[in-house]
Amino acid sequence: MLTIGAFAKACRLSPKALRLYDELELLRPARVDPETGYRYYAVEQLEQARLVAWLRRLGMPLARIRHVCALDGPAAGREIRAYWAQVEAETAHRRDLAAFLVDHLTGTSGKDTTMLELRYAALSDTGLVRPANQDTAYAGTRVLAVADGFGSAGAHASTAAVEALKILERETPETREPDTLSAGSVLNLLDDAVQGATRAVRDIAAADKEVGTTLTAMLWNGSQLALVHIGDSRAYLLRGGELFQITHDHTLVQSMVDEGRLTVEEAAAHPQRTLLLKGLTGGDSVPSPDLRLQDALSGDRYLLCSDGLSRVLTDPDIERTLASVPDPEEAARTLVAGANEAGGPDNVSCVVADVVEATEV
Repeated sequence: MLTIGAFAKACRLSPKALRLYDELELLRPARVDPETGYRYYAVEQLEQARLVAWLRRLGMPLARIRHVCALDGPAAGREIRAYWAQVEAETAHRRDLAAFLVDHLTGTSGKDTTMLELRYAALSDTGLVRPANQDTAYAGTRVLAVADGFGSAGAHASTAAVEALKILERETPETREPDTLSAGSVLNLLDDAVQGATRAVRDIAAADKEVGTTLTAMLWNGSQLALVHIGDSRAYLLRGGELFQITHDHTLVQSMVDEGRLTVEEAAAHPQRTLLLKGLTGGDSVPSPDLRLQDALSGDRYLLCSDGLSRVLTDPDIERTLASVPDPEEAARTLVAGANEAGGPDNVSCVVADVVEATEV
């Protein structure tokens, strides 16, 4: 048996930490002296104590450490992998926010002063299987949006969500000219509009909690696009001939891929691949959507689409069309036609928007 002092030195946990872990039933001593209350530990407990110490160095919360310690080796490894994937995602989000704040406060974004504007097209189609279209697609001078409704009133939910964003197209003293909007203002405006979309969907879904919609939308301020995303509709960026997916699916299978429990190939054929973890619904607790800024460059092409497109066409298919069809309207028609030629199993909607140098008037 080891005294608490000797055990602490061997496992590199302080006696104070060991007393806390005892109280939390995370690492109980092998024996407690009934008269002095002094704690003694078995040598066999060192491995678990060292695991606790390592997990604490990772920043893992004690409740999750308790869960990991109760698992066998492979399951514990998967849980640690899942935790770290979550940490990396959160860190990336904070990194982007920090970079935005530095640029915003110091005025050193490094962008040139070329005036830019959007050329855009939106198209929505029922597909070849569904009896009705529950998607909504919209493109305007400031707002680009795709929403994929679900449930008995899904079409109304997707329409309501997009209508709540279209208010940003209207002129107000604050938003009269897109290029006068600061980065902070555009994020605040988009966040306010999303709150309005959430309320609108809640009103529609009041009688049926299974009703809701995804929402992937962008707001243009003349040099940047503020992106809001919840669900499994997607946003892509074609830049320099290369396609990037700039949203992350909020689905069960994507979370399993992130955690290393499924491969991308397995996820594509998983029977629950359409099960959402996040969406705008009538539920009491609405998860926060992803919100970020995207710097725009002349020549960029953006695609927003429902999963009726992204689940049918591969990324190389999408990249090939976006790179080879110059006109946004024709590109949108080609993408929708491609999804229907592949069986059209779902409603399919897309917005194609090009960032171009502004035309001199």
